[in-house]
Amino acid sequence: MSIEVYRDAWGIPHLRADSATGLVFAQGRTTAVDRAWQIEVERHRSQGSTAAFLGADAIGWDRFARQARLADTARRCFQGLDEDTAAWVTAYVDGVNTGLAEGARRAGEFTATGLAPGVWEPWTPLAVWLSHHILFAGFPAKLWREEVARLLGPGMTGLFATDGPAGSGSNGWLVTGDRTVTGAPLIGGDPHRFIEDPGIYQQIHLACPEYDVVGLAVPGVPGIAHFGHTGGVAWAITNAMADYQDLYEERLRRRGTDVEALGPHGWRPAAVHTETIDVAGGDPVEVEVIETERGPVVIGGPDDARAISLRCPPRVREDLGFGTLPALLRATTVADVDRAFDQWAEPVNVVQAADTAGGLLHRVAGRVPLRHPDNRLRVVPAWVPGHDWQGWHEPMPRAVVDDIAVMANERSVAAPLGTEFAPPHRADRIRHLLEASTSWSAEDMAAVHTDTLLASARPLLDLLAELDGLSDEALRLRERLLRWDRRMEADSTDAGAYAAVRAAVVRRLAAHPALAELSGPAPYPDLFLPWLALVPRVAFALEHLLKDDVLPGVDRAELVRAAVEEAASAADAPTPWGTTHRLAPWQSLPGEEPGGWPGLSGDHDCVLSTSSVPGVTDLSARGPAARYVWDLARRENSRWVVPFGASGVPGDAHHRDQLPLWLRGELLPVVTDWNLLTEERHDF
Repeated sequence: MSIEVYRDAWGIPHLRADSATGLVFAQGRTTAVDRAWQIEVERHRSQGSTAAFLGADAIGWDRFARQARLADTARRCFQGLDEDTAAWVTAYVDGVNTGLAEGARRAGEFTATGLAPGVWEPWTPLAVWLSHHILFAGFPAKLWREEVARLLGPGMTGLFATDGPAGSGSNGWLVTGDRTVTGAPLIGGDPHRFIEDPGIYQQIHLACPEYDVVGLAVPGVPGIAHFGHTGGVAWAITNAMADYQDLYEERLRRRGTDVEALGPHGWRPAAVHTETIDVAGGDPVEVEVIETERGPVVIGGPDDARAISLRCPPRVREDLGFGTLPALLRATTVADVDRAFDQWAEPVNVVQAADTAGGLLHRVAGRVPLRHPDNRLRVVPAWVPGHDWQGWHEPMPRAVVDDIAVMANERSVAAPLGTEFAPPHRADRIRHLLEASTSWSAEDMAAVHTDTLLASARPLLDLLAELDGLSDEALRLRERLLRWDRRMEADSTDAGAYAAVRAAVVRRLAAHPALAELSGPAPYPDLFLPWLALVPRVAFALEHLLKDDVLPGVDRAELVRAAVEEAASAADAPTPWGTTHRLAPWQSLPGEEPGGWPGLSGDHDCVLSTSSVPGVTDLSARGPAARYVWDLARRENSRWVVPFGASGVPGDAHHRDQLPLWLRGELLPVVTDWNLLTEERHDF
């Protein structure tokens, strides 16, 4: 087996091997060396064993991972792989196991927690993928609608629509050759996820006699699933916002040591066993794992007032669609990418692709079940007929690409598959920006990535403009905001002032008696509370709540009046938006950043979608987890950047070296010329 490892000036790995099997082995080994702590945390998360070294705060996730049967689902999905794909995934795992010891020696977190690197099983990459995406479709939103229906009435479940949760989403766009300087298409975008340190996307270059691909891999998972360029064809995805996971209210009863569940055909046995979660510094915790004919019980049990099971396609089909991954690496045309994504399962994505022969693609990929419309909205009763799955949506929706195609989680090509979508602001703004030129280059696309216009500010500003009887301080603040260009720039004091008024409006609206019933604690595990907290729900639905008379008894003008008076009296001096709107990445072992994390431009409805939670915090935990531009004229003209760097090792020269560029909106050139790279010496 001949394997060569090269690095570019940013420490990005470029791997070359004499076979696809040797190459994926090298990918696994290099990932383990660069990201040992990160991928070991993810392995433990997928197994529900993080509390053993992270402590009691991790019990909630571990309990859910075990109850949802993530590891067991991954085993079943692996067993269903075709022989070639299974061997390919196994070779990646062999590489990980070969490199973990070296990677652990470089990562001080292992010593700090007393964790020893473990052994990866062939199915572990599938479990890591499930762990990353089990909450991606947002099934806890159904718990929120359940609470709204219970406390305010069934007719109010759409009250907090934005068109959808504004905090989720990604941007993507495809520009045809008619609008580029080269006459060839460009694909650009940025996936919006929780910003993690180390980052969830790993820049990588994979080459063997069968293919030569650059792209963004997920550490712990072989191949390049989401964003890649083979030279002949490039692809990218965004979240389709499809609804493909269901929640069932279960009636459970004990029969000695057994458990039974009531379904549409009567009482049936449920699978049940007990697992133990080890807790660093605490007593072990026992977890009863129950699975009915619908799916694993993830909330409550037979001894609780309520039990709810989760049904999701990978568990039902025993298929994650991993056959797509090696097929994408071998793709040379749009037709190849299209066929590869026919196998895809979860998450459900909108895919765009273009090739050097003029092929274009804009489609949805994944598995969405056919079932009763109520299943999409709320928790449905397991014992009532009519809520079972009746097959799958086929064929998946697609659209013709004409001039410009945009995907930003809005209600478009995937509309038949979902319930809630992102507001149209990002998609509309991207389209407007792209239509302004017929000479786009890859380098120019940074201007789209970093656009900070906040279109969703208009309803609040319109209400503000109509107010009278304001104090002198509030009048001055109002005049500032009405002159404001609505750009959420980090150095803008007007943006900071708007954010202060908006936060005050959100808090006052959430405190209004009309919503008082929703302000109490929800009867669900803490893991789901981010979906169930009233203030964030009001914050992300604010545009809808201010534009429409949907809350009887709420005087919106008076509410805004009180908020602007509050903000005007509280402001000692103008505060730039970036003073409070700062990066707040997730770290499994949080550490103090010297000088604090930097301030950010953008906001959740900007193309530069750096999400905060108005009324709760201006800190941004979610944003562009990577940026990319794929050039189909010449791959070397492509661009990319990630928030941190290629290395997951604190103190390494490439741990944070891309952060300054990411903050400025700059993109690195994609290097594919082996003569411009530095070879590393390894014994494989």
